[in-house]
Amino acid sequence: MDLVKRFDVWNIDLNPTKGSEINKIRPCTVVSPNEANKFLNTVTIVPLTSTIKPYPTRLNCRFKGKNGQLVVDQIRSVDKSRLIEKLGSMDVNTSKKLSALIIETFKYQ
Repeated sequence: MDLVKRFDVWNIDLNPTKGSEINKIRPCTVVSPNEANKFLNTVTIVPLTSTIKPYPTRLNCRFKGKNGQLVVDQIRSVDKSRLIEKLGSMDVNTSKKLSALIIETFKYQ
């Protein structure tokens, strides 16, 4: 498998899921640090969706010519065996906005 890097976008098999968890094979952006990605068998990811919702935990983005959203409220860690195919990397501007939104979403109030 290719070395998994932060802000790479991979097709990832998120099934099986339960309840309202985002499911199926879909593009996801890796947000875990490269040092963790190098040594751990898991990566932390933020799924992408083409369904646009006005939620504060969603970030509008464009990837491979398609508009969508990064779904920070569905952030999770998955085993690397779920990674199917590397699709590319998220652009720098979106990556910075994603990092800021993760911090904002999970900061201690």
